[in-house]
Amino acid sequence: MMEKLQHYFESIGFTPEELDQVLHAFTIKQYKKNDFFIEEGKTSKHIGFIKKGLFQYFVIVDGNERTTYVSIENTFLSSVMSFISEKPALESVRALTEAEVYLISKTALKKLANELPKFKDFYISLLESAVCGIDSSRHDLIVLSAEQRYEKMLREEPHLLQHIPLQHLASMLGVTPRHLSRIRSTIR
Repeated sequence: MMEKLQHYFESIGFTPEELDQVLHAFTIKQYKKNDFFIEEGKTSKHIGFIKKGLFQYFVIVDGNERTTYVSIENTFLSSVMSFISEKPALESVRALTEAEVYLISKTALKKLANELPKFKDFYISLLESAVCGIDSSRHDLIVLSAEQRYEKMLREEPHLLQHIPLQHLASMLGVTPRHLSRIRSTIR
């Protein structure tokens, strides 16, 4: 039942004994399309690893929904700031498809980090990666044109382009779907 999660932790060097302890800390949850992983204003209590499905991170600005990111299968999922600070989320995260997610609570995560040095290293690495990704996205939105952001995504995260619906991809890039179509037709 936890094959994908097991494979992930095996691939980063966890021993069978460590794996057993890690896998027992996770539970699995099913999400229907449009179910929330976290809603803006609520506090995030879990980090998830997506076994199956897509999740949209979004905010509402002037009554309009703006996609900030989309998480795909075999990646981690969290409202990072809310999870770490234990304060209400500034964003919402919802399932774009039916999904299955392995969840770990903050309490279970801290227990593992205290008991397994390798898990603590994994968690620090996960947080560092999230912080760097957020900082890079913020920089790109300020400095790069939509075309340059699309080209960067083509270079660095081409797998996302295969999975993300056009309207969410356009929103992530800060353009309309029509403008994104023009960008895609000139950059191939």
